[in-house]
Amino acid sequence: MKKVLLITLAALTTMLVSCKKQSGDLSSNPFVNPKETYLSSPDFNAIKIEHYLPAFEEGIRLHQEEIDAIANNQEPATFENTIEALEKSGTVLNRVSSVFFALTSADTNDELIAISTKIQPKLSAHYSALSLNDKLFERIKTVYETGMDGLDEEAQRVTKLYYDSFKKNGALLKPEDKKRVAALNEEAAKLTDEFSNKLNDASNEPLFFSKEELEGLSEDDLKKASELAEKEGKSGQYMLYLENTTQQPVLASLKNRDTRKAIFEASINRCKKGNDNDTRKIIKRIAEIRAEKAEILGYKNYAEWNLTDALAKKPENAIDLLTRLADLAKTKIESDQKEIEDYAKGIEGKDFKLEAWDWNYYAEQLRKEKYGVDEATLNQYFVMDSVLINGVFYAANKMYGLTFTPNTKVSVYHKDVTAWDVMDKDGTVIALFYFDPYSRPSKSGGAWMSNFAEQSFLLNQKPVIYNVCNNPKPATGKPALISWDNVETMFHEFGHALHGIFANQKYPYVSGANVPRDFVEMPSQFNEHCATDPDVFAHYARHYETGEVMPKELQDKMAKAHSFNQAYPLAENVAASLLDLAWHTLSLDEVKAISDIDAFQQAALEKYGVNYAAIPPRYGTTYFRHIWTNGYASGYYAYLWTEALCHEIYEAMVKSGGLTAANGQRFRDMILSRGNSTELMPLFTAFTGHEEVDIAPLLKARGLMN
Repeated sequence: MKKVLLITLAALTTMLVSCKKQSGDLSSNPFVNPKETYLSSPDFNAIKIEHYLPAFEEGIRLHQEEIDAIANNQEPATFENTIEALEKSGTVLNRVSSVFFALTSADTNDELIAISTKIQPKLSAHYSALSLNDKLFERIKTVYETGMDGLDEEAQRVTKLYYDSFKKNGALLKPEDKKRVAALNEEAAKLTDEFSNKLNDASNEPLFFSKEELEGLSEDDLKKASELAEKEGKSGQYMLYLENTTQQPVLASLKNRDTRKAIFEASINRCKKGNDNDTRKIIKRIAEIRAEKAEILGYKNYAEWNLTDALAKKPENAIDLLTRLADLAKTKIESDQKEIEDYAKGIEGKDFKLEAWDWNYYAEQLRKEKYGVDEATLNQYFVMDSVLINGVFYAANKMYGLTFTPNTKVSVYHKDVTAWDVMDKDGTVIALFYFDPYSRPSKSGGAWMSNFAEQSFLLNQKPVIYNVCNNPKPATGKPALISWDNVETMFHEFGHALHGIFANQKYPYVSGANVPRDFVEMPSQFNEHCATDPDVFAHYARHYETGEVMPKELQDKMAKAHSFNQAYPLAENVAASLLDLAWHTLSLDEVKAISDIDAFQQAALEKYGVNYAAIPPRYGTTYFRHIWTNGYASGYYAYLWTEALCHEIYEAMVKSGGLTAANGQRFRDMILSRGNSTELMPLFTAFTGHEEVDIAPLLKARGLMN
C-alpha cells in the first residue's frame, strides 16, 4: 500500500506560544528572504542546516503577527479581511515547513531530527492556539453566519470549512478545556516525532547473511546486498534492510526457510524488543491522548471525532465496509491457503504447515508453475526510467494532453532526484514535478506525494509537486529493474500528483489534494488502471537489453498470474484497517486498561474475524507509521474505501470508451481539478451515477468475483 504525505494547515493543527524575534541576521536566510526562483521552487543549493530553526521561529513570529492583526481588526468581519486574510498568512512558515518536512521523510539525518524535536512542540503550540483563538473564531463565525451572501461557491466552501475546523478543534470549549486540549496536542506532537525516529532506527537495523542463506536471490540482488555489507565494514557478508510492511518482498525469492523466518520475525517484532527503539509506551500514550481529546470535544472516541468531515462520516460505516469485504473474501482466503499449503506439502512433505514467512515463497513457486511466469522474468521488462517516461508520463499525455520536459536548472535535494516541467495541451507550463525514486537509509518506507508549493490563484502560485518512491537502487552499472508492485506504485503516486497538477482553485485551503483521506486516495488508485491499459503497457514494458515489447503470451500469463493470490493483499489490508479502527474506537478508560499491546492486537483481529495465522496485518501496531505519525489515524480504511470508488469510476469510463482523451478531460473537469472546492460525494455521483459505495467492482478487479 502506498502512502501520501500531505502537510497542510489542518494537518499541523495544535497551540500557540509567543516566539521572540530571531536575533540573528535573517537577510540571507532563503526561507525568510528568498531569491526569485523558477515557479517559487526551493533553492536547495542555498539552503543550509542552520537556516531551518531561525526560519521556523521567524515564521511563527510573523504568522502570529498576521493572526493578531486579523483577530484584532476593528472593522466588521468580512470574507476579505478575515477568511481571505487567513489564506494569505503564514508565507514564511509554510515555505520552511514544506521543505523541512519533505526532507525529514525523504532524506533525514541526525541534525534534522534534532531540529524536529525542538520545533514540533512549537508548531503544535502555534497551530493549536490559532484554532483556539476566541477573537479569530468570532470573526470566522460572523462571516459564516452573516457574510456568505454574494460569495461564489469556492469562497462559501472555504468559509464553511474554516468554521467547521475551528469548531471541531475546540473553539467552543471552556477556557480550562482549551488549555487541556492545547497541552495534549503539544504532547502528541513530541510523541509522534519520537515514534517516527524510533521506527526509522528500528527499520534501518541491518540484517546480515551469508550467500548460502540468501539462495534464490538474483545475481544483481546479491551484488547489491554485498555492496551494502561492504559499506558497513562486513566484507564477505550480504546485507538486507526491512521494508515498511509486515511481509517482506524478498521472502518470495528465498529458498532457505530459516532465513525467511529470521527476516519475517525481524519485521513483525519491530519496535517491541525492549530496547531504545521500543514504541509500545509511546503508542499507548498517543492513544490515550487522542481518546481524552475526543472526550473533551464531546465524542465517544477519536474515530468518531476524526471522521466527522470524512466521506464515511462515522466509524461504523467504515467498519461495515471492511467487515463486508472480509466476509466476502473469507472463502477465497481459505481456498488460497489450502491450495498453497497443499502445493508446499508436495515439496516439503505431508507434515508441512504453512507459516506466514512461507506464504509468499510457495505462492510465487506455484504462480510460476501454474502460469509459467516469475517476478524476475517480468522485472526485465520494467526499467524504471521507461516506466516513468514511456508509462506514467505517456498515460498522462494520452488522457490529459500533458507533456514533460526535464528541468536541469532547478536545484534538487538529493542527487537521485530529477525535476520536470509539466506542460498543458497548449504548451503552457502548469506545474513543476520532482521525482525521487530510490530507497536509502535516510528515507522513510513507502511512497508518497506532497507539495513544495500548492496551486493558488490568490497567491499567484503554480503547483510545485514531488513524488517519493522506494524502488531498489540497482547495483553499480546495472539498470533499475523494478517489480510490478513498484510499477503500480509509480502510477499510484502520480495519480496524487495529477490531483495537485490540475488544481484550479483560488484558495490554497481547498486546492488540489487537500481533501479527506477517504477521497484523496481515489485519483491515485484510479491512475493505476493506466498501468495496464494495453496501449500504455506496450509503450513502457520493454526488455532492458533488447528493447522489445513484452510478448503477448507473457502479457496474458502476467494478467492471469496477477489475479492469483489476490485474497492475501486484501486480507492484510482489511486486517490493518480494522486494527487501526480498533485502537481509535476506544474510550479513554478502555485505552488505559490495556496492559499488553500484542494481546490487544490479537483480540481486535479475533473480534472482527480477521486473525489469519498465515496472513498478518499489513502493519502491526508497533510499526504502523500511517496511524501514529502520518495522519491516517482511524483513516487507514480509506485505501479500500477509495479503491471501491476508483473501480466504479473506471467502470463508468469503460462504458464510455475507456481511457480516452475525452474521458480524461471529463475526469479532469469533474473531479481532478475541483480540489475540495465543493462537496465531494456529489462529484462522484455526477461522474458514475451512483450515490453509494459499491464494493462489487473492487471484488471483480481483485479477481474475487466474476
